[in-house]
Amino acid sequence: MTNHLKMTNISDVLAVNDAFYRAFEKKDIEAMSVVWSQGTASLCVHPGWNILRGWKEIRTSWEKIFKNTPYIEINRDIIATEVRENVAYIVLLENVMQVINGRKMEARSLATNVFELLGGKWYLVHHHASPIVR
Repeated sequence: MTNHLKMTNISDVLAVNDAFYRAFEKKDIEAMSVVWSQGTASLCVHPGWNILRGWKEIRTSWEKIFKNTPYIEINRDIIATEVRENVAYIVLLENVMQVINGRKMEARSLATNVFELLGGKWYLVHHHASPIVR
């Protein structure tokens, strides 16, 4: 029973992680709102940004990113996944391709996404991405 529960949790966490990146690529703020915990304890660190605290600040940051990014594609390589009772994390490489002002730009980031089980559903409570300098 415990093993089955753990497997279900891993697949549930991976599904929320996928939904996060789908919302990111589609630049869909409503889909992004569904994956994030709406609480004040949520944290987000975009590459080169200061820490953002609480969903209100985080939402505003995504709106700015979506507005200023005509096209983005993120290929991901998961390095580690860990699921505990009500907290989980995924560490991954983000291979980001974006088009800004007609120019194709590629970058790599190392990211950590932390999820919390709230009311029977997994939510993103922390996203931290740091650029990998080549």
